[in-house]
Amino acid sequence: MTAHDRRRVRRLVEAPDGVVLALELPTGTILHPGQLLHHDAEAAYVVAAADEEVLVVRPRDMEEAARVAHLIGNMHRDIHVTANEIVALADDTLTDRIAKTGAAFERTRRPFHGRAPGDHSH
Repeated sequence: MTAHDRRRVRRLVEAPDGVVLALELPTGTILHPGQLLHHDAEAAYVVAAADEEVLVVRPRDMEEAARVAHLIGNMHRDIHVTANEIVALADDTLTDRIAKTGAAFERTRRPFHGRAPGDHSH
């Protein structure tokens, strides 16, 4: 499932084996990779992150990491941070803004495990 699909709470999902699951989850539910959707005697259906186009930033230092993470969060974009990388879903606007920071990054396809940068309102 894409990051967007993992937020869609009412819909039909077709599993790789062709089984169709009807999702009717509470509003605001976010599915996470590894989460069990359904199981029976025949099979278990677990959420998996789909390959998506992402931007992978490998900051040179903590200051650059903070600047890039703040930029992504300020744009209210989902983010995934590891010890060496900051990953966000790719789009042209974010690509341009990260390029302007001077941070080294690449645009590639891989599973995206990001989450919203914070739960707050303005």
